[in-house]
Amino acid sequence: MFRAFQFGLIVLMLAVLAMISAVVTMHFAIHGAEVSVPDFKDLSVAEATSKAASLGLEVDVENHFYSVNIPLGRVVSQSPAAGAVVRREWHVRLTESLGPQRVAIPNLTGSDQRLAAIEIRRVGLELGQQAEMPDAYATPGAVIAQNPAPNASGVERPSVSLLVAAEPATAATGGFVMPELTGQLFSSAALTITRAGLTLAPMKEQQVSVQPLQSTDTIAAPLPPIPIGSVIAQKPAAGHRIDASTPIELTVAQ
Repeated sequence: MFRAFQFGLIVLMLAVLAMISAVVTMHFAIHGAEVSVPDFKDLSVAEATSKAASLGLEVDVENHFYSVNIPLGRVVSQSPAAGAVVRREWHVRLTESLGPQRVAIPNLTGSDQRLAAIEIRRVGLELGQQAEMPDAYATPGAVIAQNPAPNASGVERPSVSLLVAAEPATAATGGFVMPELTGQLFSSAALTITRAGLTLAPMKEQQVSVQPLQSTDTIAAPLPPIPIGSVIAQKPAAGHRIDASTPIELTVAQ
């Protein structure tokens, strides 16, 4: 009986030791595969790629922004942030600087949507969001607004979004996708809304700092100063379905 008890105790101790060994092994296996994300800011993309590879990480350049402070080809921001602990083979998203803005924003208002898209790409810019809205004074398919405005300076990224006059058949349905109006001057945005036969709610005003705003998105570059009189928020947000009875509320920088 005593020998059976001893044997059982030995088996139990061996089982406990095996469990402890498994836990310790798993701990080192998990944490041994983790690394701390380094700071890639101000490095060239090639340097960031090499540094990431030495730690078993991957990098993806997802955005490009103009910057007067960070030279062309250098990293503006990253996600995850420096110091974050991730597993090896994790993909770190980078934003690359295009240096100072060198491309003039063309005037596309009144142009056919297809020709406007061709012109955007011809000058080395990217085609941003496109939305449609009725306009009693414009030819269907013509550009009635753009963002950034023609010849704008201090542009954040190399893309131009277009607002296009809707076809009559589209207008008859009574439903539209709310366009992006932030960044436009209030006078231009208000004219677009009223000419579309939509409802403009009373304007709201908000004091803004003259200093550049910092984006909450870790992959985005710092935004340039906000011009007084420009739209800084809208309700409904861009992309929402609206109709003629939907009040559109604009918040303007003061």
